[in-house]
Amino acid sequence: MKWNRYTIKTTTAAEDFISAMLDELGIQGVEIEDNIPLSKEDQADMFIDFLPELPPDDGVSYVSFYLEDGEDHTEILHQVENGIEEQRQFVDVGEGCIAVSDTEDIDWMNNWKEYFHSFYIEDILIKPTWEELKDEDKDKFLIEIDPGISFGTGKHETTQLCIRQLLKYIRGDKDYTPAEKHPKVLDVGCGSGILSIAALKLGASEVIGTDLDENCMTSTWENMEVNHLPKELGKFYVGNLIDDEKLQETVGTGCFDIVVANILADVIIPMAPVIPARLKEGGIFITSGIIDFKENEVKEAIEAAGMRVLEINHQGEWVNITAIKG
Repeated sequence: MKWNRYTIKTTTAAEDFISAMLDELGIQGVEIEDNIPLSKEDQADMFIDFLPELPPDDGVSYVSFYLEDGEDHTEILHQVENGIEEQRQFVDVGEGCIAVSDTEDIDWMNNWKEYFHSFYIEDILIKPTWEELKDEDKDKFLIEIDPGISFGTGKHETTQLCIRQLLKYIRGDKDYTPAEKHPKVLDVGCGSGILSIAALKLGASEVIGTDLDENCMTSTWENMEVNHLPKELGKFYVGNLIDDEKLQETVGTGCFDIVVANILADVIIPMAPVIPARLKEGGIFITSGIIDFKENEVKEAIEAAGMRVLEINHQGEWVNITAIKG
């Protein structure tokens, strides 16, 4: 299907006013393009994998809407033009001109893939499933991933922080020798399954995963299969570990060597009290998804739950906190 795309050139100060006006006219699916950088709060709330580099904010905004091709849009465009002029009474709308272009239906669900390419975390090669494996990489420690609509390409700083901690606390390094070479791992907020898969490939004996989103179950199982991991190595459940007592009972009590949670700070804080009950004595809690201004708040919640913080690591504006039970 073809669509007519109408784009209003306005100002960043007016973009919300223009969007509201379009909504009042019954026009939905508005698209806003500007160069306003995301605040730390926005980044924490959105928790996105890719944050493009933007040019300096010039105060210009483009508000676009779509109308089906082949219909007469004269009346609705007249209403839009009048609406723009009315907004001038309240805010600087800039030029307020409307440009038109044609567009085809676009596969928005898959377009982001052109920005996701193979990369390394330490010696682990993370490769999207749609890329060919290069000959020189065929002997590498490989994780293949297709996150679908779930969070977890491995690109986000928080995922990388967690994988580095899994490397240390499963495989060990010069500063740490794990007591259990084949730990049982709980992955809270498993998303695409990337942390579960990393744990299994590093030597975990079993992973249990939870997530609020049913779509994550599909993504995780598909990625397990792509990475040639037997289904019996993992069990994955939909639910909220914070207050779902049945889920807490299902995943188990006092049976995990490692719990990893790459989720938002505002979720980690209320979840912290239920983590010690999942861990064995001496078990490790690896967590990220913590924007830097939330670091102390999360640390205090973890300590209040009776765990001892072992290390805190930073990458960009994001934080990992790793703690131990006992």
